[in-house]
Amino acid sequence: MSIPIIALMIPIVAIVMGIGIGMLRLWLDYRNKRDMFKMHHAERIAAIERGIELPPLPPQFFQDYPYPRGASDSIRYLRNGLVLLLVGGAVFLALDEEGGLDAAWWGLVPAAVGAAFLLFYVVAARKLGARNGDAGSSPSSGSNGGPNGSPNSGQTGAPSGGAPERSGPSTPSQR
Repeated sequence: MSIPIIALMIPIVAIVMGIGIGMLRLWLDYRNKRDMFKMHHAERIAAIERGIELPPLPPQFFQDYPYPRGASDSIRYLRNGLVLLLVGGAVFLALDEEGGLDAAWWGLVPAAVGAAFLLFYVVAARKLGARNGDAGSSPSSGSNGGPNGSPNSGQTGAPSGGAPERSGPSTPSQR
């Protein structure tokens, strides 16, 4: 019995594309940072030649994570928790229907991970709320959630100036 060539190509293409997409992302990130450094360097050289005060370095130079951190992190935990919980429930029900209860238990693995994400979301929101002085607010409260009455103050973890402060280097374990 021969295996069709398409059956052999599917895992090969999946592995090559997965690695290729990761390498493409790294290369694009490197190219963007290189262009940003080159542009900022030329700007600083021109300012020195003209005797103009040097502009401060942009905060993008000091962060490894390409997206701003803060409220988006807590929303990401909420989204991931809900998706995994619902996918786990759907897998559980599908496997229960097709393979019986013995196979259906595997659907509870992503559901448990989703529940852990949701639990972390709730605990982190309460801890952030207690730190900002509004321990009674719920994690999803949209109005009057902050200490000064603004809808989103006190929930992002970022200073009011926009970009959050960074206390040290960002590592994958901190994300």
